Amino acid sequence: MRRYGLRDDQWERIKDLLPGREGHVGGTAADNRLFVEAVLYRYRAGIPWAGIPWRDLPPRFGDWKNIHRCLRRWCESGVIERIFHHLAADHDNEYMMIDSTIVRAHQHSAGALKKGGADQAIGRSRGVLTTKIHAICDALGNPAELDITPGQDADITQAEPLLESIDPDAFLADKAYDADQLIDRLTERGITPVIPSKRNRTTQRETDFALYRERNLVERFFNKLKQFRAIATRYDKLKSNFLAAVQFVSIIILLN
Repeated sequence: MRRYGLRDDQWERIKDLLPGREGHVGGTAADNRLFVEAVLYRYRAGIPWAGIPWRDLPPRFGDWKNIHRCLRRWCESGVIERIFHHLAADHDNEYMMIDSTIVRAHQHSAGALKKGGADQAIGRSRGVLTTKIHAICDALGNPAELDITPGQDADITQAEPLLESIDPDAFLADKAYDADQLIDRLTERGITPVIPSKRNRTTQRETDFALYRERNLVERFFNKLKQFRAIATRYDKLKSNFLAAVQFVSIIILLN
């Protein structure tokens, strides 16, 4: 596989899900594959401590303004989200796990106009601007659900919203997710909670620690995610753009 490109078999899996394909309603794109590879290049490439600006895309990809404009349309219309959920739908329900990771937000990502009090998922954590990525992975370590919040938000705030559309047999999480409301909700749905009890619990719950060790799969997913420079450090001003970036990279991971 080319480092900044897609294999033919990967392209075959997604080409019919993209707008602008031949026979699709609306205009036909000149080269959807080149556009996808341009976006992949922008998210992956860069020097060790930074990604690249859109305007620094190599000329072979075409006008960077058109690429950015097209990507923005895909973000607004939910194209990337739909492709991610299409690929993620084929998940292993034996057990799933949740966790979060913090990424630093570059100073260029701040300053978006807050129309109507819009939240751009940038907060302060440890004294710097940060964004938190929340993910649920299946028993194969593949992402099933994703979301982003400001860096200072508690991990557990996204647990129930992300659980709404999945139904695993068991659910793995660390002590940060040990809350009665979540445990009760899992029990009501017939999902076995594999969540160690906090020390301050009066009655400690039994935990299957042999199964709990499998939670490393979500950590491995975050490691893969952060191989992409523009994910390891956030440069996008808008929440919708950065969430779409995380979903786009997750699509690439699912295609491997």
